[in-house]
Amino acid sequence: TVGTHGLFTDAGVPVVLSRVAEEVGSHLGNVWTNVVSLRREDAARLGYDNAKAWRDLIRGQRNIIAEQMKITPENLRWYAAYHDEGHHPHIHLIVYSSDPKEAYVTKEAIKNMRGSLAREIFTQDLLQIYSEQTERRDILTKQSRDAMKEIINQISSGVCENKTIEELISHLAERLKHTSGKKQYGYLKVPLKAVIDQIVDELAKDERVAEYYAKWYDLRNEVLRTYADKLPPLLPLSRQKEFKSIKNMVIAEALHINGGHFTFEPDEAAEASMDEIADGVDETDNVLSIEEEALPAEDSMVDVGDGSFASEAEPIWEEASDDDEPSKFHCHVAWSDRYKEARAFLYGSDDIEQNFVEAYRLFMEEAQTGNALAMHDLGRMHMDGLGMEMDAALAQEWYAKALDAFLKVEAEKPKPYLQYRIGKMHAVGLGTSKDYEEAAGWFAMAVARNHKYAQYILAGLYYQGHGVEQSYETAFNLYRKSARQKNPYASYELAKMLRDGVGTEKDLKKADEHFHRAFTGFSELEADSRDDKLQYRLGHMLYTGTGTEKDVAAAIEYFTKAAKLGNVHAQYMLGKIYLDTDSGHENVEKALAWLAKAADNDNALAQYALGKLYRDGKHVEKDILKAAALFTKSAEQENQHASYALGRLLLAGEDIPRDVYAAVKWLTLSAELGNQSAQYVLAKLFLFGEDIPKDVPKAMELLTKSAVQGNQFAEYKLGRLYLSGEDVPKNVEKAIYWLTASAEQGNQYAQYALGKLYLMRYDIPHDREVALKWLTASAAQGNIYAQFFLDRMDSFRDPSVLLTATRLMHHLGNIFRAEHKRVGGGSGTQVDGKLRKKLAQKKSAQGHAYDDYAPQQSN
Repeated sequence: TVGTHGLFTDAGVPVVLSRVAEEVGSHLGNVWTNVVSLRREDAARLGYDNAKAWRDLIRGQRNIIAEQMKITPENLRWYAAYHDEGHHPHIHLIVYSSDPKEAYVTKEAIKNMRGSLAREIFTQDLLQIYSEQTERRDILTKQSRDAMKEIINQISSGVCENKTIEELISHLAERLKHTSGKKQYGYLKVPLKAVIDQIVDELAKDERVAEYYAKWYDLRNEVLRTYADKLPPLLPLSRQKEFKSIKNMVIAEALHINGGHFTFEPDEAAEASMDEIADGVDETDNVLSIEEEALPAEDSMVDVGDGSFASEAEPIWEEASDDDEPSKFHCHVAWSDRYKEARAFLYGSDDIEQNFVEAYRLFMEEAQTGNALAMHDLGRMHMDGLGMEMDAALAQEWYAKALDAFLKVEAEKPKPYLQYRIGKMHAVGLGTSKDYEEAAGWFAMAVARNHKYAQYILAGLYYQGHGVEQSYETAFNLYRKSARQKNPYASYELAKMLRDGVGTEKDLKKADEHFHRAFTGFSELEADSRDDKLQYRLGHMLYTGTGTEKDVAAAIEYFTKAAKLGNVHAQYMLGKIYLDTDSGHENVEKALAWLAKAADNDNALAQYALGKLYRDGKHVEKDILKAAALFTKSAEQENQHASYALGRLLLAGEDIPRDVYAAVKWLTLSAELGNQSAQYVLAKLFLFGEDIPKDVPKAMELLTKSAVQGNQFAEYKLGRLYLSGEDVPKNVEKAIYWLTASAEQGNQYAQYALGKLYLMRYDIPHDREVALKWLTASAAQGNIYAQFFLDRMDSFRDPSVLLTATRLMHHLGNIFRAEHKRVGGGSGTQVDGKLRKKLAQKKSAQGHAYDDYAPQQSN
């Protein structure tokens, strides 16, 4: 507290004036007395016109004071008194150490303490100043980039106004040939340092760079004005520490000239372009192939053949009517009149309107007699939320009862249909834990009796290698046997294998025939059952034009029927179609409603699609947190695209706290699921070693996996690495292979690199024709370096010096950008948040809690 005498000190330490006077007077070491004052208008505006505010200020700064005065924090003793003078409210501050041997103060320490106090007092003012400084840095970066483009244009026209840089770089290169020792600025002798400084200052003579550098410096001085009366003069660019890294870049460029090494001209747009297009690889997301992959898993393990067993050669159910139903419970499998009526209400028909309540009542009555089929359908209604809230636990209870009933009936009558149904429940984990090996055993028993649906699902297990040894050939043969028995599901899978040449020779004609048979078969089954899985399949085939003519309107009809029955895939597809401006059925309101419903029902694709809308602010208000939540739900279901999108959000840290650890976690998941863009981004993180520990072997492994999938940016990066030989052993053959692969996909940077290689005889034979081909392709995409070479094909000389000047200008722009990011630069509302985070991190280092944004008041 602040006593009546006006003195205050650390929290919890009583202040007795007589004791303080005695303690200070008898202290054997040095005692420092300080005055900290503010102008009246600043004190009133910032709230420092009372003792309490000053007390909290000094308490918050005590560890900084101790550090600057070389006092162990626990030994620091201080007392202060507030004086409310008319024109300059101030405090008198006494500081010393309980250990007389401690403590000394330098001019630099006094400057640091004044600066720290000023930054704390003027936090809000500084945020505004930093914001303006950030905006100015943005302008500086843009202007330096424009200046670079202007210089390159001058080179392209045969005129270069940087003759001085050319001469100085050539002179430096020659001098470095005869210089021993480490070739870094700090290790060079003064004369060579002077040449380097001259080159840097020559770069700064571009009038726009100079103009905005001066404005940036003025803005920085505004911060200094809060606690310094005398401001430092504008330093030459070569002496400005924030930009000192350009000096070693000058040396590196000179060494390149001496070594005759191949150089990749930097372009700050290159990596940004790569990232942007890499994102686009997933934004197009091949959704149809994802949906197609989901079809067999959804159908084959749940309802395939469940409603079609009435046509089996050996029926094993009781054809019971309501009049002769058993009077008491016993396990059985009966296609009774009541069960048929319940299914009619569940799915609806031309004669009966869909009614979940009535279906549930009839299924319940039937289940109470012991009918395993009704028990199973009750489980399905609870699982899918048909006419009720979804309840997975209750669903599993009914599935367990159904499984028990199936097993008891099968023990008495070991029929293939029962073995098939039991196998499916083990395969999916309905009423029991998922066990593919157990499932495969039951299916094999049914297959031995030529059960077509068991053949179909066992084929799927062989295709995936679940519970059996993986074999495409065995899968193909089983699908073919099932298809010959007119199983449209098997015809569909057989068509896919014939189309893709998996487990058999590719045969598109036969594939089309089987797709058509599948569509016809599904149509016939759906007419009898009104099953939502069949409706979804038919809608999907109509939407894609698979096995039939493409008909989006008809597809919507089937999807709508299935969606009303709770089919989340159909709900997602309706959202997708209604959102598509090219579908001819765009309806944003319906799209958002169906996507939301599917997402709420835990459909990973819908969660991802909806997350993208919230991320981009398209059709909905932009909400990054909501997007991240949706991406997370989808990623937790191993959606590789959602994992990638979530990783990129967390890595960028825009409108959401940056979390590199979490970003790497999700990018790793996506990469392991085979996402080429995630592999590429993750590889760069491991390669650069800025956010995570550098791991070149891991980076190369990920880049190779991405490149093998045809990622042009990963191919280009591999080519660069193998050609430069910096992080991996140089391998020109591999470099040419990957650069060519990337160039053939239209990558302008790979095209330029190849053109330059073949033209300048770097490690490979000169080939003017090939060089011209690639340089022309690159220049056509706006690559100014490629155009530079094309303009000099006939009057060619080594352009190393000219290109060095350009590269240095480019390096300078990148340094400006890095400095801009270092101080929390950005645009819009991001600035304050990032700066506040930086201030919070500083406070944490000073002994405050990480989220302690303001001093805590104590009485």
